[in-house]
Amino acid sequence: MAAATALHSLLCTSLSNSSSAFPLPRSHLARPAKSVLSLHRTPAAAVVSILRPAPPRSRDSGSGRTALLLLARARDLPLASALDSVLLVCTSIALSVSLLVADVDPASAFVVTPQRKLQTDELATVRLFQENTPSVVYITNLAVKQDAFTLDVLEVPQGSGSGFVWDNEGHVVTNYHVIRGASDLKVTLADQSTYDARVVGFDQDKDVAVLRVDAPNDKLRPIPIGISADLLVGQKVYAIGNPFGLDHTLTTGVISGLRREISSAATGRPIQDVIQTDAAINPGNSGGPLLDSSGSLIGINTAIYSPSGASSGVGFSIPVDTVSGIVDQLVKFGKVTRPILGIKFAPDQSVEQLGVSGVLVLDAPANGPAGKAV
Repeated sequence: MAAATALHSLLCTSLSNSSSAFPLPRSHLARPAKSVLSLHRTPAAAVVSILRPAPPRSRDSGSGRTALLLLARARDLPLASALDSVLLVCTSIALSVSLLVADVDPASAFVVTPQRKLQTDELATVRLFQENTPSVVYITNLAVKQDAFTLDVLEVPQGSGSGFVWDNEGHVVTNYHVIRGASDLKVTLADQSTYDARVVGFDQDKDVAVLRVDAPNDKLRPIPIGISADLLVGQKVYAIGNPFGLDHTLTTGVISGLRREISSAATGRPIQDVIQTDAAINPGNSGGPLLDSSGSLIGINTAIYSPSGASSGVGFSIPVDTVSGIVDQLVKFGKVTRPILGIKFAPDQSVEQLGVSGVLVLDAPANGPAGKAV
């Protein structure tokens, strides 16, 4: 409509100027003018053609013809103005109708928005994040504390971390140190719905825990499970988590090393075959998934090596092959059962000092498997 108004004003000005500068002669006004209004719709504008018959030749003398012409102009000037007004109104209506029929949005007609173009690898990263974000959850660790002055018992957050949906039954996998010491746990899904969670089981030595939430199946999106046995140094990885409480944050990097060894945050026992990555892992990322370029789970983000406590480009993830076996046992039995020999043996340094080879057995408790087998 703005374009129609502008064209209307421009046409009014043009016709008014032309009417005053070039008045119509009497020969044009003596009888009704046969005017033809031709409207041609084009994307740019409309073209109006006004055809009038040529004036007939007069046999009067020059002075007489001039006098009659001036008299006719003076007598028929209102008729000329009326005719111009009618033509102006018809043209304006035709232009307005043409713009309405064309159905052109005024904003889109004058504003050109450039199309955003992403590279192939960028599109793959965006798709990976969009497809796997619904599987990542935010875990809040609540603890009961007593106020020193009022002696009131309060439930306050003492930590937070990340996790991911393991199956359609509501099992959520995270790190044990994320839920350690909690009196209550809250799990927030990708749609910001929050549910109470209960602990199914945990393995302190491997820093793995399994929770369960009673959420509808349509809100649970299990993460695709991959394998970690065939990983290579240099391949791309993606970490999704909630660092510093910022939900669903994506960081990217590569596998910097394999078969690393770290200590469990709970027991201090060694965790072997750990994945090292330079993808940024910060407090709050613990328990979140580490994904390969296909969007499959290859590890759980667990620890970082940093004097300041923030990401320094050295992060560690527990491989998914280790996690899968632990989670299966926790879901079935609520605990992890590992085979043991039931013996105590001397450190390797002592064996070397004695100059012997093999394993030096120091003790075999009677209640252990080795003691019972004797």
